[in-house]
Amino acid sequence: MKEQFHIMVVEDEKLAGRAICDNLTREGYQCVLFRNGEEALSYFQNNPIDLALLDYRLPGMNGEELYRGIRKLNPMIPAIFMTAYSSVEKAVRLLKMGAFTYLTKPIEMDELLHDIGKALEGVILRKENRRLKEDLKDKFSFENYIFHSPRMEQVINLVLRAADSSANILLTGESGTGKEVIANIIHFHSPRRENKLVKANLAALPETLVEAELFGAVKGAYTGSVANRAGKFEEAHKGTIFLDEIGELPADIQVKLLRTLQEREITRLGSNTPTKTDIRLITATNKDLQTLVKEGRFREDLFFRLNVIDIHLPPLRERREDIKLLVDLFIKKYSSKENKAVTGISKQALDMLVKYDYPGNIRELENIIERAVVLAREETLTKNDLPLFMGNEPEPEISHPALDSSLPLPERMQIIEKEIIRRTLEKHHNNQSRAAAELGISESGLRYKIQTLHLKK
Repeated sequence: MKEQFHIMVVEDEKLAGRAICDNLTREGYQCVLFRNGEEALSYFQNNPIDLALLDYRLPGMNGEELYRGIRKLNPMIPAIFMTAYSSVEKAVRLLKMGAFTYLTKPIEMDELLHDIGKALEGVILRKENRRLKEDLKDKFSFENYIFHSPRMEQVINLVLRAADSSANILLTGESGTGKEVIANIIHFHSPRRENKLVKANLAALPETLVEAELFGAVKGAYTGSVANRAGKFEEAHKGTIFLDEIGELPADIQVKLLRTLQEREITRLGSNTPTKTDIRLITATNKDLQTLVKEGRFREDLFFRLNVIDIHLPPLRERREDIKLLVDLFIKKYSSKENKAVTGISKQALDMLVKYDYPGNIRELENIIERAVVLAREETLTKNDLPLFMGNEPEPEISHPALDSSLPLPERMQIIEKEIIRRTLEKHHNNQSRAAAELGISESGLRYKIQTLHLKK
């Protein structure tokens, strides 16, 4: 929004300066006006400014000198110069200094507003990038990675030490244990945090396109290749590349990846010209790579290159202490997302969640809580909000006269006794001797019961 932008106008002609500020204010900008460079620079030292609009000829310090002073304090501030005395030499000099553009008086307001809008596009982009980086740092901070269990404390301690290195890291563990989250944490706590984290899921790529996707390709290298394209390794230069499902890498690409790690250079598909690359590699797999090595499906030398630091993420069933924390986190997340007033979970429902084994691990738990929040009718999640596959079968309704609470106890006991005797007689095909023996009473006692309880043969 324009209201966020502060523009400093430095113009020694009072009426001209006032006219410019009035127009900028009408457009929604916040404008401060100065008639000399000394006052403007003093103000700039202590106040936020997004753009400087400078007259070249000023009393005392001229516009060029003022701009040099501004750039010493903040070289990212865009500046637009205005002057009645234009020259090519002066314009080139100012543009080389970093000025956004150069306008000749008298100023056309439409042209000025257009140039201001263009200059502020860069400011918007820088602000968004700063905000995104701060959001990412917060999102992927160790403080926001929820755990309580000793197993995960060991994992995070290892991640913390590994993040600051440049060593290759292999993340292992079942699907859904959070390997990609750990890769994010490692990158955003590493010396490469200001550069890109580039990701590729090898299981999702067609085998014929894996090489081009990772290493790039030149025009005509394969059917449909109509232009040169950079691969993931070039895109991640000076940053981190995360290759998920590394166990799915085809054998011929394993050779090329090994060469890339050894030589620190890549060659695009269809080219013979190598390009230097500086990356930090993180790989992940839910398979046992050592077993794949023994079976001849994964190169042993590549495995050792990847496995400099092995970080294994335990399944959720082995860190049940963390389930309550994760449940609370997901309830908060999805109650906000779905605009539901769900604030907690019943003890019975939580017990079911803690006892469940989660073949899909954290991802499955998150899906269960999202579903429960969407379907919840109360502020507290109950066992009825959980899916049936967790063993949450509805209890069958038992209907029996003996459970009728309106009957006195002796009558209810008589009903039970009659049912036991009837079933025992049926079992022994009405043989009273055998039935009496099983019931532990005499035959005469059984006959009496049959008579008094009105049991028919």
